[in-house]
Amino acid sequence: MNDSQIPDTATRRSRRMAWILVGAFFGPLLLAFLLYYGGSFVGDGAWRPAGNTNRGDLIHPARPLPAFELVTTTGEKLDARTLDGKWNVIFVGDGQCDARCREALVLMRQTRLALNDDMTRVQRLFLVTDHCCDQTYLDAEHAGLITATLDSPDGQSLLAVFPDTDQGRIYIVDPLGNLMMSYSREAPQKGLLEDLKKLLKLSHIG
Repeated sequence: MNDSQIPDTATRRSRRMAWILVGAFFGPLLLAFLLYYGGSFVGDGAWRPAGNTNRGDLIHPARPLPAFELVTTTGEKLDARTLDGKWNVIFVGDGQCDARCREALVLMRQTRLALNDDMTRVQRLFLVTDHCCDQTYLDAEHAGLITATLDSPDGQSLLAVFPDTDQGRIYIVDPLGNLMMSYSREAPQKGLLEDLKKLLKLSHIG
């Protein structure tokens, strides 16, 4: 073997080893990238992991509430300013309040109480679509609940922002008046509390 070939062989061996090391280092990163984003390329998205940990259904993009002015069942004015600066947990439904309605209102009440010192940052609303209202039940079981009817043009405009109101959902509106999350009746009972704790911890408003 020509002595001049020895450096070339050594150089090739060194380069080969360098590429092996590069592959060993970057290979897993490339694989992770392909597994995460591969669904975008092949169309099934089967490999992409869940991108969030919230228990409710995120409303994306968030829906700003329109300007509105309603009257509560106690005769007070309810408008967008009533919601400003607080996290608002809202149920939309018939004022006769069937089993799902009562279940949702109890969950909203107990969730707020479970927030302890942070409970003052959250208020509860019951927006009534019709047959208002079983006031005896509401007064006895849900002190502090804000109840208002949607039987006005402003009410109907507000109602149109909420998706799937016929499914007994609970909604969250942020302190800036954006509808941003909802919970079906099948959602975990503790899901609302878990999500609110995270939102309150991360929020610098409300």
